Amino acid sequence: MPGYLILHGEVTDPEGYEEYKEKAQVLLAEHGARYLARGGEATPLEGEWLPRFVVVEFPSYEAALAFYHSPEYQEVAEIRKRFSNSAVAIVEGLPAPAP
Repeated sequence: MPGYLILHGEVTDPEGYEEYKEKAQVLLAEHGARYLARGGEATPLEGEWLPRFVVVEFPSYEAALAFYHSPEYQEVAEIRKRFSNSAVAIVEGLPAPAP
């Protein structure tokens, strides 16, 4: 089953955040992940939300956790934390539907 990294946040310094985006994109590719949503338009319908949403798909829940906890990503995450406010979760996906 796939795993998903979901980030909900607000970029406080767009120029500084560019470094995070570039470095994270390389690491995600190395971990077999792909963006499903990355910023873009969002319409919150209920509750309080920050403006930025990112959804990244990994081959498995375990792969997503391994990526997040890797020393390489934790170093890059420090850049994200300097230039944004965010919450991050790893979510287990559903099995692929039977053919």
